[in-house]
Amino acid sequence: MKTSTSIIFRIELDHRVANFGQVASTIGNAGGDVTFIDVIRSGKDVSIRDLTVDMAEQSVKQLADSLKELEGVKLINVSDRTFLMHLGGKITTQPTVPIKNRDDLSRVYTPGVARVCSAIHESPGKAFSLTIKRNTVAVITDGTAVLGLGDIGPYAAAPVMEGKAMLFKQFAGVDAFPICLDTTDTEEIIRTIKAVSPIFGGINLEDISSPRCFEIERRLVEELDIPVFHDDQHGTAVVVTAAILNALKVTGKRIGDVRVVVNGIGAAGVSICKMLLEAGVRRLVPVDKEGAIVRGGSYDHPMWQWLAEQPQVGDTGGSLRDLIGGADVFIGVSRGGVLSGEDVQRMAGDPIVFAMANPVPEIAPEQALPHAAVYATGRSDYPNQINNVLVFPGLFRGALDCRARRINEPMKLAAAQAIASVVTESELHAQYIIPSIFNEDVVAKVRRGVIEAAIASGEARRVPPDFRSEA
Repeated sequence: MKTSTSIIFRIELDHRVANFGQVASTIGNAGGDVTFIDVIRSGKDVSIRDLTVDMAEQSVKQLADSLKELEGVKLINVSDRTFLMHLGGKITTQPTVPIKNRDDLSRVYTPGVARVCSAIHESPGKAFSLTIKRNTVAVITDGTAVLGLGDIGPYAAAPVMEGKAMLFKQFAGVDAFPICLDTTDTEEIIRTIKAVSPIFGGINLEDISSPRCFEIERRLVEELDIPVFHDDQHGTAVVVTAAILNALKVTGKRIGDVRVVVNGIGAAGVSICKMLLEAGVRRLVPVDKEGAIVRGGSYDHPMWQWLAEQPQVGDTGGSLRDLIGGADVFIGVSRGGVLSGEDVQRMAGDPIVFAMANPVPEIAPEQALPHAAVYATGRSDYPNQINNVLVFPGLFRGALDCRARRINEPMKLAAAQAIASVVTESELHAQYIIPSIFNEDVVAKVRRGVIEAAIASGEARRVPPDFRSEA
């Protein structure tokens, strides 16, 4: 499966020798599609144009070489639009009040700030109202499990963390800051996050490899009094659960009756299994590359051992292909190409297939769709994209607004149910089981559901103003 990208080719065209039709034909022959043409300089004999071309990433160099060979065409520059968006970073900080004169300066800084410092020293809880703490989340990684790239280190992980901070702000108004740690030592990571935590109202852990991520999150949840959330685990689990709830409505099946196979029992897979059990799944088959994790088995991986102790987990061993037969639901968070059309045919009637490996799904839509009642992936170019962006902005918005101590299982399940509810019964169908990330109802409904669950479970330290009349 080829990865598509958008490239800007700046060319100088000598109209006395060549015409634009030759350029367009060359681009088309390379598999490119011209989406925008911007005239930079127009002249009778020579013009300069920027051509925005959507094409396979692997063919960019071939097209550039072909354009250079055209008589009357000079290739001035080739720019990747994605890289252009990252120049100089994607976020910045801005003051909330202007400093116009000496009096303003004395209030925001010395000497006036000393009074505010003293007030917080006497009552540390005032940090939520008198500093950025009440609306600020740290997005923290060690760069060991970044997207599908693996262990690429903290420097290369920074663009992802910046992007996450942008999404927090755009979708939920939460100020987030990326912190990329140059260590993979579990104890040092825990110690560092605890040391920087006073200024933050929440911690979003990101792209930390398994199984260290489990211990890091567990310890931080226990030792900090602000929400700690590993998005790769729980964000994925929440949005998968939301999509499953709606997919079951499409197929007319009940969550307590279906047999669910989850393939890939890493950070995301374990959390998906836990969320599905919380949501009511009673027949669960966790499968990793070594085979099924079975009830009563013995495992070195602490979370695999936890799964093996759950009564809803099956006791039959075997590979994915051994166990896929008769399954109602397949959820893949593993690698591309592990499932075939024949495998889907062997599933129960009206099977649900979530193939979320990126960039290549566990099974391509061309193979799955003839047999699957509902098909979803993690990709934006197919229907039913399972995307964490549906979760973390609204979830943290709610947790910050009620000053939750932690994000617990009822809050996660409430977020899943809220996301599912955005798709109304009249809208729901096999190609639309999960709302768009740009649907404005998502953050509002997730926030409300999370706050209600936090209050009900005793995690909220504050009732937001819009909830007080209800209370």
